[in-house]
Formats: sequence, C-alpha cells, structure tokens
Amino acid sequence: MEKQKEGQLKIELSPEVAQGEYANLAVITHSSAEFVMDFIRMLPNLPQANVKSRIIMAPEHAKRLMNALRENIDKYERVFGGIRLNEPPGQNGRTATPFGMPEGKA
Repeated sequence: MEKQKEGQLKIELSPEVAQGEYANLAVITHSSAEFVMDFIRMLPNLPQANVKSRIIMAPEHAKRLMNALRENIDKYERVFGGIRLNEPPGQNGRTATPFGMPEGKA
C-alpha cells in the first residue's frame, strides 16, 4: 500500500456521490459572507423544477471555483473546440437556458 505523502489531503468519494446529479439550471445568490448555488434539474412540460443540490461557500472559495472553471473550460475548448451557446439574436453574453424557459436573474 502506498504511503500518503505528508500534508496531502485524502479525498474519498462514496458510490452514491460518485453517481452525481444532473442539473441544467443554476441559481446563484449571495450575501456579504457567502455565495449560495442551487443546482436544478428542469424537465420539459413540467411546471415545477426541483433543486437537486445546494452548495454554500465563502466569497474567496467562489472566486477560486470561478477561476478553476475558467481554466478547465479553456482546456476543454483547446481540445474539443469552442463551446457555443444557443443565444437568441441580439442577446450576446446571456446564459443559455434549457427548454426555452425565461432566464432568471442570479
């Protein structure tokens, strides 16, 4: 068995968490102390959507997450090409929303 290097964090992933949760909408709110990210799964023709996961983090961690996402999206696009958002004409820079639903404010 390999010895764990000193100062190295051991991360465990349970089988339940490893399955993941699919989300196609995120609602982000914040206060001066924290960011709250609700990940939601919307299904077509259903009037209600359920929050599948809520993540709460300090602003510093939220900014680190943003930077990590940016870095990983850049890497993805270098390998697989640019990610195109299905934006309506004249709506540049808006987040794509699933199933043509109105976009919420974050």
